Amino acid sequence: MGMTERKSKKGLYTLGLDFGTLSGRAILVDIGDGSVISEAVMDYPHGVMDRELPCGKPIPRGWAFQHPADYLQVLEYIVPETVKKSGVEAAKIIGLAVDFTGVTLVTLDKEGTPLCFLPEFEAEPLSYVIHWKHHGAAPYRAEVQAALETHEPGLLVRHGGTLSDEGMMVKVLQVLREAPEVYEAADLVMEAGDWVTMELTGRLVRSQAMAGFKAFWQQDKGYPDECFYEQIDPELKHYTTTKLRGELRMIGERAGGLTGEMAEKFGLLPGTPVATSHYDGHAALLGAGISEPNVAMLTLGTSGGFILAHKEAKPVQGTTGVTENGDLPGYYGYASGQSGVGDWFAWFVNNMLPEAYVREAEDKGVAVQALLSEKAARLKPGESGLIALDWISGNRSVLANSDLSCMMLGMTLQTKPEDIYRTLLEGVAFGTRRIRDSYTQAGVAVDGIHAVGGIVKKNPLLMQIYADVLSCHISICKSTQAAALGAAMFAAAAAGEEKGGYGTIIEAIEQMSEMEPYGYDPIPENVAVYDQLYEEYVRLHDYFGTGENDVMKRLRKIT
Repeated sequence: MGMTERKSKKGLYTLGLDFGTLSGRAILVDIGDGSVISEAVMDYPHGVMDRELPCGKPIPRGWAFQHPADYLQVLEYIVPETVKKSGVEAAKIIGLAVDFTGVTLVTLDKEGTPLCFLPEFEAEPLSYVIHWKHHGAAPYRAEVQAALETHEPGLLVRHGGTLSDEGMMVKVLQVLREAPEVYEAADLVMEAGDWVTMELTGRLVRSQAMAGFKAFWQQDKGYPDECFYEQIDPELKHYTTTKLRGELRMIGERAGGLTGEMAEKFGLLPGTPVATSHYDGHAALLGAGISEPNVAMLTLGTSGGFILAHKEAKPVQGTTGVTENGDLPGYYGYASGQSGVGDWFAWFVNNMLPEAYVREAEDKGVAVQALLSEKAARLKPGESGLIALDWISGNRSVLANSDLSCMMLGMTLQTKPEDIYRTLLEGVAFGTRRIRDSYTQAGVAVDGIHAVGGIVKKNPLLMQIYADVLSCHISICKSTQAAALGAAMFAAAAAGEEKGGYGTIIEAIEQMSEMEPYGYDPIPENVAVYDQLYEEYVRLHDYFGTGENDVMKRLRKIT
């Protein structure tokens, strides 16, 4: 089949619903070539709640929540708006799917109502959606890790050897210990992506992939046995068969059909196939056009993801999870990442930039970060004399330690904002290289990198720095909404050939993705300098991150 014919429009469509950190987005995609017909986006009305609850109750530092009502409100706007704007008739929309940030934890009562909706829990922070950014559960990580070391050492290996406090069990343990009335009232504990999917279908179906990456589920064993949970806390003995119950299905499979109530709200047909959900970063791997193993998807947004598929399960330091069929059927999915990327750049611009730079950007009619990039691009690698550790929100990979904080070395009275800004860009690239090195050291080859995310096309300087630091070609995904596109691919596979969709996820990826004709190649003279700087980065990384100097943790305790 020729390329033109293979990529021709098909006149059938799926919806990808992408629930990110600050907003939800829907895109309607022609499944023949992946072209976006229409889209709609809406910010969460409550945003990320990290200062106070809606009732005014203060939230402790390092805690982060969202309001589940926001997800429903966003859902009921973005889907009908996207459908209406498209002008496509409902019969030609053959499926939809949700991707979501994670772990984003929802607790529900026996009626399926989020507990924070109930008057008795409106002032209890841990009854709200526990956000992926929430680090209040960090004190409980060691207990869960100890249980893994005793009962499931192989499973601990799949989580990089050091458990992250962003996982589901650590957050659930915090709820049990600090808000036992919430734990007792919770009939179900769910990923937000699974909950929204259940709202769409009326059926309790969980994502096998999400359970594998973040909830200790394994394809050959299921969840760990009761002894594991009982060691953590006797109250958890029956946790998986009660609060974590539900059928698990693979990505690309059908979770159910759209309920009549939702169909009427959306302007779609009842019974329209709804696929099982997945994490946004993993959905983006499909949207990035990756249909083969050992090609990494680098996603750059508020945080950063490094995700790939490999034929075997190997012990890679700092992975946040390894699971069968996690991203591509027949392969193990690997996930690693950085807790702060775009967040770090925005923090600097919002809090540290002189007013003169803001005025200059306004006078030139450009965004502040565009002005900083322009100035920083004039600097040569190493010219600033600065180096930074990219731990503004802790370290997810490879150290799995949210108590760590960022640092910058080398500032003088001559240091300018563009020096610092370029060093932030270099810092996240060095962090990514440290992640990639952990894979190659474990025998998991990284044969290529595809980059996706809003920053990728907005900041050419950052992408050139990545190519130079990693010393490899960076391919750029054409879609600016890779996660939503990946969700639309899941939907096309869930619809199946009988509805005009695809028989496999691989087929959907190959038909619906496209790469930009350009990419970024390393500049040899830059590579040579960055190799030297990276050696210094690794020394600092290990000095502050592996226990030789715990000053960051001591400072946090004082705070």
